[in-house]
Amino acid sequence: MRDLGAGFRYLMKGQRWVARHGKQYGFGLVPGLITLVLYAAALVALALWGEDAVTWATPFADDWSSPWLGLFRGFLTAVLFALALLLAVVTFTAVTLLVGQPFYENLSEKVDRDVSPDGHAPESGLPLWRELWISARDSLRIVVRAALWGVLLFACGFIPVVGQTAVPVLGFFVTGFFLTEELTAVALQRRGVDLRTRLTLLRSRKTLVWGFGTPLAVAFLVPLVAVFLMPGAVAGATLMARELLGEEIREGGEDVEGAVTAVPRPPSGSPSPGR
Repeated sequence: MRDLGAGFRYLMKGQRWVARHGKQYGFGLVPGLITLVLYAAALVALALWGEDAVTWATPFADDWSSPWLGLFRGFLTAVLFALALLLAVVTFTAVTLLVGQPFYENLSEKVDRDVSPDGHAPESGLPLWRELWISARDSLRIVVRAALWGVLLFACGFIPVVGQTAVPVLGFFVTGFFLTEELTAVALQRRGVDLRTRLTLLRSRKTLVWGFGTPLAVAFLVPLVAVFLMPGAVAGATLMARELLGEEIREGGEDVEGAVTAVPRPPSGSPSPGR
């Protein structure tokens, strides 16, 4: 439970950090707004033409009698839109981070310098195109994992009682895990930590990750909220990445009062969403 609270505090510390650095916050809003417009356009198009797409994909049902034809295609249209919404929530962070790679790299570096005892921020030394390629490749791998979990949870949603109670809660924890992976990747990738190692670090502190990512997953259900929380989420994830790696956080530094360093714990043997 201590880690759960610590994860949430890192989320809040990140929001406070950007609130005190207005210029960084303003720049950090731009990628989220661009992504929001693109996603909104895609969802509107799906709402307008989703039924036509379902009709085209189910010609075998053309001769079904009423009301079965309408019920069948209406159900498929609703499922299609629900899956699109789930995919939008899961991929919003990945796409926003990809669109805003230079913005968020700069923000994360400034957070590192602000809280580092020597004022130093680790640098990858890679050209921008190489960083973008690694980020896109790793994001695609995470999206595939998240999509598989999404399909599994959607199927479990049809189980009576459990599907309407436990499954939605589990869905938020799974989404929170993947959101945290994407956000901490900004700082960890800059340190040369590959995807496999990142997942190992996150699995070793699952309650810390859930404390950070699960409230964020709930908040990200509201698209505008996601846009305004993204800069602070990147800042908070940078602070948390330092703890995951056991890096010292400057005592008395902005928004990190009382923070302690931690040496990564060995990963537990229990299954986790990243596997």
